[in-house]
Amino acid sequence: MNITGINFLTGDPVKLEFSERELIGESHALGVSVESLPYIAPGLVDLQVNGFKGFDFNTLPISGVEIKQITESLWEQGVTTYFPTVITNSDQKIRQALKCIVSACRESDQVNLSIGGIHLEGPFISAEDGPRGAHSKEYVRSPDWNLFEQWQEAAEGKIKIITLSPEWPGSARFIEQCVRHDVKVAIGHTTATADQIKEAVSAGASLSTHLGNGCHHSMHRHNNYIWEQLASDGLWSSIIADGFHLPDSVLKVFIKVKPEKTLLVSDATGFTGLAPGVYSSHIGGEVELSPEGKLFIRDKPETLAGSAQSLLQGVNQLILKNILPASEAWNMASLKPMEYLQAGRRIPFSIGSGPDFVLFKMGAQGIEILHTIKSGKIVFSKK
Repeated sequence: MNITGINFLTGDPVKLEFSERELIGESHALGVSVESLPYIAPGLVDLQVNGFKGFDFNTLPISGVEIKQITESLWEQGVTTYFPTVITNSDQKIRQALKCIVSACRESDQVNLSIGGIHLEGPFISAEDGPRGAHSKEYVRSPDWNLFEQWQEAAEGKIKIITLSPEWPGSARFIEQCVRHDVKVAIGHTTATADQIKEAVSAGASLSTHLGNGCHHSMHRHNNYIWEQLASDGLWSSIIADGFHLPDSVLKVFIKVKPEKTLLVSDATGFTGLAPGVYSSHIGGEVELSPEGKLFIRDKPETLAGSAQSLLQGVNQLILKNILPASEAWNMASLKPMEYLQAGRRIPFSIGSGPDFVLFKMGAQGIEILHTIKSGKIVFSKK
């Protein structure tokens, strides 16, 4: 397949030739009017997806058909790789969720290619109100390697990221074992001290999960786990830019502190893409989705229940609010996540790179997806 468009980074017309497996040719498109071309960019990569458009990986059982629908909905948003996120729950239900995802990957090659791995968010997190967020306190527990191995067996090795709090005794050893088995460790939903965070980073923790969220509403102005993580050169920062999880000023500061080590996640839930209203949630009770797009626990309006916006909407928030130029915002949701996962700088349109691309146009409301190409095949086209 050959496609011609505007390189999203340089603004130059470019012609790409790729096979099902990789990009095999890249050249300057001569004699082509730029005004008539769409932009071409690498596909978006979302490391934290709880669900989408009525389906949630933690509302069980979830079928292969439903997971395929989540995948197709994400293609519409320009997401070519994503990580289903399984959150704090009972041993049995975590195991069931993992098996459902594995089964869906067996049923569909395209789903299997689109799922980069599974993100296990919990249950080894803080039990305190605030840092625990909307996770069920009943199932929060200390890190247990034997239990994790059982989950990884159920997942057939697909757990690639785990979010935990290093405040628990024995956390450093658990982190070392994860890293030894090629599982990325993220710090999140934590009340860890400065020394505990430093010990976790020394053990191999490499990411902060939705930094600035999953925390107390009030804390010491200087000595707190947000500053400690932000100050750590060994940690990447993942942030949610939906307009509700972090104020614009905080987004700007986080990005400025770690411009090369900040990436976007959506933290999208099954309520993403649904109409405003009150819904029943697996995380315990009723949640409300406001007309503005804010998702929160109905009887605790100050507690968010995840996000109801896609990764693309987060990219557009950064663009429309002039927090970042379009190319940098897109990069933070596409190349940066891959750079974190594969521990190497990603160069777009390099020969041999994966054939996951998005064609889009810029409008008054930001980026609008025209086509999504996954593994060399068009999987979405705007009608």
